[in-house]
Amino acid sequence: MDGSDAPLWERPVRWPAEGLPFDMRALRYVLAAAEQMSFSGAAGALGMKVSSVSRHVRDFEDNLGISLFERTTSGVRLTDAGSRFLDDIIPVLQMAEVVLQRAGAAGRVEDGTVRIGIITTLGGGFLRELIAAYRQCYPGIDLDIVDGGRRDHLRAIRSRQLDVAFFTGYAPFAGCDVEELWRERVYVAMAVPHPLAGCNALDWSQLRNERFIVSTMEPGPEVHDYIVRRIADYSTYPNVTYRHVTEETLMHMVAIGDGITLVSEGWTSMSYPDLMLRPLTAREDIVPFSAVWSPSSDNPALRRFLSFARDLAIRRGSQRDQ
Repeated sequence: MDGSDAPLWERPVRWPAEGLPFDMRALRYVLAAAEQMSFSGAAGALGMKVSSVSRHVRDFEDNLGISLFERTTSGVRLTDAGSRFLDDIIPVLQMAEVVLQRAGAAGRVEDGTVRIGIITTLGGGFLRELIAAYRQCYPGIDLDIVDGGRRDHLRAIRSRQLDVAFFTGYAPFAGCDVEELWRERVYVAMAVPHPLAGCNALDWSQLRNERFIVSTMEPGPEVHDYIVRRIADYSTYPNVTYRHVTEETLMHMVAIGDGITLVSEGWTSMSYPDLMLRPLTAREDIVPFSAVWSPSSDNPALRRFLSFARDLAIRRGSQRDQ
């Protein structure tokens, strides 16, 4: 294997044992002299003494072993060797400038990608507000949104396929940082003709005999477990049926009377025909949402995204308390 398939940074480079044969900074003086066609003009453009520019250019020529300029009483002009040298070196300098600008932009978070895993809707609520506000402030950052389940997202974070995911709860996960950012009340979704649709709010005692439907797709299994935790006791077990449909299709099935289900507060920003949402009153039905990410991530865009999310959560909390 000759290394031709390896990344450029892994390939061997013929690096001089004692450094470069010339001072790269001298190229500034050469380029300025070529552009101004005089050392005095170059000195004026660079804010230097003419003697300093002339000396640096002469030293550079001596190190290269060629004459780049013909000196005359009226100024300087490039030699044939000097023209060839600039034709060769200018594309290299332009490429280096692009590379340095790209690296600087990544450090300043002007471009890049944040890969985000979600298990809830983007129809409304804090998460939608966060995504929209961040994109407006940092249009050069690509936010790659991925639907999925908790286990899949955790596996992707640990393998660096995802940068961050948003889960309900704030339980710790091995090898990950977890930070609660916001909370949402749980709502009951039902058809408009349902007898409970006329209530402004609901409690679990009113739901014990109801038929729930949940999706087999995320976050359906978590919704199933939540219903069981909130209703089940020694004498009661909830009637929960899985449907192999998306969350959107599930909402339409609820609207036509196939059963009721639970959704997060973010769903209240959306409208479905013949669908009614009613909040659960218990304090325990205000669910925390947390960001989960790997502390070893070196993505600068992720750090800025997390900081932006914290600031938004603080502002939202302050507005709610007013």
